[in-house]
Amino acid sequence: MRSDMISSEHLATMVTALIVGFFARLVTIKEDYRQYPSYPNGYLIHLVTGFVAAALGAVAIPAIMTKNFVAVTFLTLAIQQFRDVRRAERDSLKDLENTEFTPRGDAYIDGIAKTFEARNYFALVVALVTGVAMQLSSHLAQWASVSIGAVVGLIVLFILKRFSKGKTVGDIADVKLGKVEVKDSELFVDGMFVTNQLGTDRARELFEKEGIAAVIVPREEHFRITLDHFGQRQAILFEATRAVGVKRYNFTRKDYEQGRVIVTLVPIVRSEKAFIEAIKRTPLLESTKKSHSVMKTNFWGEE
Repeated sequence: MRSDMISSEHLATMVTALIVGFFARLVTIKEDYRQYPSYPNGYLIHLVTGFVAAALGAVAIPAIMTKNFVAVTFLTLAIQQFRDVRRAERDSLKDLENTEFTPRGDAYIDGIAKTFEARNYFALVVALVTGVAMQLSSHLAQWASVSIGAVVGLIVLFILKRFSKGKTVGDIADVKLGKVEVKDSELFVDGMFVTNQLGTDRARELFEKEGIAAVIVPREEHFRITLDHFGQRQAILFEATRAVGVKRYNFTRKDYEQGRVIVTLVPIVRSEKAFIEAIKRTPLLESTKKSHSVMKTNFWGEE
């Protein structure tokens, strides 16, 4: 047998790690109410990069065991590749800003780009851990080693998904429908002033008959820090308009006294349920998150 041929043991390790790692990327691609990534081209791009990530993680352990350390250096190239994925996602979404009902905003775009970069690391890490588990159990029968590797890889995937799962607006605030009122050229929601830009009869009639509004009330005082952030409010408005469309006008306003946030618009499809659910499911952006316990310890002191 030629010395440079891959042994059946190492081949089984690479194939198993590749499959489990690719599965990790597959299950983290999901088309939800936000319709992103788009089908089918968006899926294809992320599945291909996920396959490459899984392949890099799968070959690492066999390469080390055969003392082929040059192959391991490809892991450093993977880091650069995944950064390019983030850059490409960010540039693509920014190019689409002018075509949306309302812009996502830089903070939301940055969060989406980071998420897709991180999910490629899922594939790499899961494949790598699968390979390590199989190598540690290589003294067992091959079917047992494959089973152990797959189970360990899936456990790591579960841990990574739980660790990376972010919160949504619905986790920190109550979202309810608001009462739309038009007085002269001014728009009010639940008695709160929103705008005075309804200067025409058509605009006033449109909002009175078809306008819809939501009132977001933070459950705790420190959650106002997150909801008052312009990037977070822009993300909320984007998801709301993406869910029901915009026939005309869309506004967001914050109440400095009570911490309420108002989102109001004239939708294309007047679905109150879809409107409220879209707001509740809007992710909390990483750039707006603050740890209340850390802030209390470091800044606010004990109360």
